[in-house]
Amino acid sequence: MRLTKTRLPSAHVGPDAPRGSGPGQAPELLVLLCSVASAAVTVAQPLVLGHTLDLLLRGGGAGHWPALSAGLLIGEVLLDGLTALFTGRCTAAWTASIRSRALTGLLHGVPHHARPYSPGDIATRLTLNAADAGGAPAARAALAASLVTPAGALVAVAFVDLWVAACVVAGLPALALVLRAFARDTGASVAAYQRVQAQIASRLLEAVHGAVTIAAAGTGPRERERVLAPLPELGALGGRMWVLHGRALARSGVLVPLLTLAATGIGGVRLASGSLSVGDLLAVCRYAQLAAGVGGAATLLGAVVRGRRARERTLALERLPVLAYGTRCLPVDGPGDLELRGVRVLRDGREVLHADGVRVPGGTTAAVVGRSGAGKSVLAAVAGRLIDPDEGQVLLDGVRLDQLTRGALRTGITFAFERPVLGEGTVAEAVAAGPRCVSPEEVRQAVRAAGADGFVRRLPRGEDTPLPQAPLSGGELQRLGLARAFAHAGRLLVMDDATSGLDTATEYEVSLALRRSVRPGTRLVVAHRPSVAARADQVIWLEDGQVRAVAPHRELWKDARYRTLFGAGDDSDPSPRQDRGSLPERVRP
Repeated sequence: MRLTKTRLPSAHVGPDAPRGSGPGQAPELLVLLCSVASAAVTVAQPLVLGHTLDLLLRGGGAGHWPALSAGLLIGEVLLDGLTALFTGRCTAAWTASIRSRALTGLLHGVPHHARPYSPGDIATRLTLNAADAGGAPAARAALAASLVTPAGALVAVAFVDLWVAACVVAGLPALALVLRAFARDTGASVAAYQRVQAQIASRLLEAVHGAVTIAAAGTGPRERERVLAPLPELGALGGRMWVLHGRALARSGVLVPLLTLAATGIGGVRLASGSLSVGDLLAVCRYAQLAAGVGGAATLLGAVVRGRRARERTLALERLPVLAYGTRCLPVDGPGDLELRGVRVLRDGREVLHADGVRVPGGTTAAVVGRSGAGKSVLAAVAGRLIDPDEGQVLLDGVRLDQLTRGALRTGITFAFERPVLGEGTVAEAVAAGPRCVSPEEVRQAVRAAGADGFVRRLPRGEDTPLPQAPLSGGELQRLGLARAFAHAGRLLVMDDATSGLDTATEYEVSLALRRSVRPGTRLVVAHRPSVAARADQVIWLEDGQVRAVAPHRELWKDARYRTLFGAGDDSDPSPRQDRGSLPERVRP
């Protein structure tokens, strides 16, 4: 195994990094500067070209004016190329930044605050919405620059002839009204479109995760209908956005030629009266077109509106509430005493956990039992400070968890879950990843303690096998998750249904190894099997979020209501027989 005793690099922004950091305004300013420079060159061209034409028509030498005209044309092409280059860079930088910040907010936020967002919705926000939001800064700069051209053209045409300028000014309010209506109507349509888009993504992801169940039940056609049910609404919303866009372009497409025609007519009259030259007429006609080009900003305006709505969706993840950490550390060589004082957790105004005076002595194992929805996982999350209680305090070795530094908290408390997320590195790297550095030997010991060494040795490259190339079952993945927890075990180890995928014999072997081979400390185990509760030093019995009793399993077994938690009858033995039948004699509890 090629693992060294160094901390693995993280691919994500740390929790202490500023969550509002990003590429800054430099990329957007570069787009704006190039766009404005291109607009200035565009505004200057008609005047220079018209003057050059007048000089040529008079039969005299045009001097440097033809070269200046050619230079302006070449400059416009170069500036447009630079604008496209900086636009791409700006969009890429902002998209990456928005995705990183939203993902950082999601990963470091309090977990239950992210529950309203389904996995498909989150994926949509981090991909499509982030891309739309990332394109908004460049679109905003381009939109600002697109208004420079009409404004400059209006000033230039006034310089050439005030009557033509007055004609152009008279038509601009109608174009402004078109853009205003387009921005107002498009904003609502885009928000609804993005919502339905996320809904379809969520249903599709659910179907992918449940593909085996769908195939076994033969419900493929019905599931397809369920996933695609919002598609007509999505199509209608998409069609409405195109209609709005087309309507804005059509209206501006009618107004712009009319405005240009009117300006040309007035310019022709002024030419006939001798007030304008041929070159001036060419310039004012071109300027009329440029001034009326404000109507062509509909596409950029649509991108800005779409990006703004998408940014609101990514900000919802970025601004998820985070835990605040203190400045204290745990006492040196503390035994791991865990205490819950007056703890209350509320969800939507309903009390889901109430635990007062619950104490787990250091170095002991406490099993948390109860029916589904009794609050077991909530208690585990509070005990390890994945969430803070709405009332009360949780103490470890006499120190409140909310007063600990992040490092002290995460090295002192370790979690193991039912469905661990191991990443894409090798098996050894997955086990080693955590809050502290572990040696290759510590990784091997943790793998053995979790009962994973047997199947790890059978992998193509053993511990150096990349996880995507390791054909692991759910139980094997769970054992690797246990191995990682064991490798980083602190003075409190919280196991939230972390052995549910193991057979009874393996679970018992893991339990023995946990006591013998893993760093000594306090264990809080969410249990569903009576054998787990029987091996614990004490049991915390939850019922409807309330702590009904804290006592050894053998004492609680005398209560018929406690026995029903495990499906046992009134005459059942406190060492449950249903576990004995599946165990070899040497590992029976």
